Amino acid sequence: MTPHDRRAQNLRGILMMVLAMAGFAVEDAMIKAASVTVPVGQVSLLIAVVGFAVFGVWAFRQGRGVFSRNVFSGPVIGRTLAEMVGSGGILMGLSLAPLSLVSAILQASPIMVVAAAAIFLGEEVGWRRWTAILVGFCGVLLIIKPWSTAFDPNVLWAVVGVIGMSARDIFARRMDPGVPTPVVATFGYGGVIVLSIGMMAAAGGAIMPGPVAWAQIATATLIGLVAYWAIIEATRAGDVSVITPFRYTRLIFALGLGLMLFAERPDTQTLFGASLVIGSGLYTLYRERRRKVEGLKTATG
Repeated sequence: MTPHDRRAQNLRGILMMVLAMAGFAVEDAMIKAASVTVPVGQVSLLIAVVGFAVFGVWAFRQGRGVFSRNVFSGPVIGRTLAEMVGSGGILMGLSLAPLSLVSAILQASPIMVVAAAAIFLGEEVGWRRWTAILVGFCGVLLIIKPWSTAFDPNVLWAVVGVIGMSARDIFARRMDPGVPTPVVATFGYGGVIVLSIGMMAAAGGAIMPGPVAWAQIATATLIGLVAYWAIIEATRAGDVSVITPFRYTRLIFALGLGLMLFAERPDTQTLFGASLVIGSGLYTLYRERRRKVEGLKTATG
């Protein structure tokens, strides 16, 4: 591939990543809006059923067995369970806490993955990246503000979401590469279906959504599927080190939607904390790229 072709692929990857982040932000906003009148577990169930069907059909059309032997492995099962924990935390956070705060906390996922990979997978992490991770966690504390009278315990659901989603990514690193993406996504949505049924039962059952809620749920479902497709396209088109930083554009979209739809205005401390989280994440990604380049030079030198 020529340098021009590589630049074109990276540009496409960046555009797809930004599209995916915008889509996920819209999906979060619609889930939050719908959960005002419909139990969030029911909202999640309707979305997950459609996702399960779409990715199940995708896997079937590719001739992939959803229930093949290599799917029932520890990493795949662990990823599904972690997805359930992460989704539960995010759903509860979206329904109970401001969208902007939940989205800001979720930006800590990349540094959480690096820390978990060092602790549980034995990956080498130098003092610079550990420092960046600690700075990022300080940023999360500034967003949460546990020492303040304005502290909202509901934002801790977003922390549960970050932990679950980070664990999901760690399990994904241990999965057999032969398990295709549509199959993994089908299992993930299946786990969310089970989770949603439990949440709905705990909330007292289902209700009939009104026309506005149906429109919000339909929008969340459609946009969420487009966003999922876009992020897959992004990772296949561009270099990971180039496109990954654009994951943080999700917060920009979330802040805009929070202001327009829910009149949210994060204070200066929250915005500063979010900046620390994003900055530490970007630096961690930079150091990871440098480490790989240096390792390649050593191997070929």
